Amino acid sequence: MVLLYGVSLVLLVVCVVDVVRTPREQVRTLPKPLWLLVVLPPVFGPAAWFLAGRPARGAVAPRAERGAPDDDEDFLRELRRRADEQRRRARDPRDD
Repeated sequence: MVLLYGVSLVLLVVCVVDVVRTPREQVRTLPKPLWLLVVLPPVFGPAAWFLAGRPARGAVAPRAERGAPDDDEDFLRELRRRADEQRRRARDPRDD
């Protein structure tokens, strides 16, 4: 009987961690907060998550769009600062 409780507890922890780590866009059927409640009942909750809520195999998380470096104002600002510093050093080598 203790083994059954132990397995049930491990299954619950695995499912809760899986729900929390799964990106919101990939969760099926219900929103993530509801899945956290559904997973709580032993055996049936985790079974429901694995059958109806978990992302399908091979599902890929959407990747964040990365723009070109010249679209990033901070990057451009840093480049200008470094270029100005190099020009200043080239004009006055004694300044080092």
